[in-house]
Amino acid sequence: MAKFVYRMQNILDIKYKLESQAKTIYAQAINNLRNEKLKLQKIYDDINIYENEIRNNSQKTVNIEELRWFSNAIQIKKMEEIEQKKAIEKATKEVELARIKLNEVMIDRKTHEKLKEQAFEDFKHEVSDAENKEIDEIVSYNFNKAE
Repeated sequence: MAKFVYRMQNILDIKYKLESQAKTIYAQAINNLRNEKLKLQKIYDDINIYENEIRNNSQKTVNIEELRWFSNAIQIKKMEEIEQKKAIEKATKEVELARIKLNEVMIDRKTHEKLKEQAFEDFKHEVSDAENKEIDEIVSYNFNKAE
């Protein structure tokens, strides 16, 4: 029996590799976004700690220098919060771009897989037609030989 060989198998293999790379890039982008969100949460936690320290220190004897330090620290953290939100927005855009690229690569790979399946179906029909032709020739030969 004949063996099926897909002429564009090397292209399909490349599509698999491109999809694998796109998945890796997408996973890295998601991980980067997660890390940026964790940094923002750390900033929020620091702001809460400093605000609690101000509340605690205001109930005791008042140390003006400490209150100013905590107040300045809160202001710095709020500026860091703004910058971190920008970083999160950028990371979100990168995730979306990576997702779009992955989707395109997957569609391209699936298209080539469909072409391979179609080529295999054509191959099966050719083999079936060749077998039928051979059977017809054998039957015709046997019929003519019997007469």
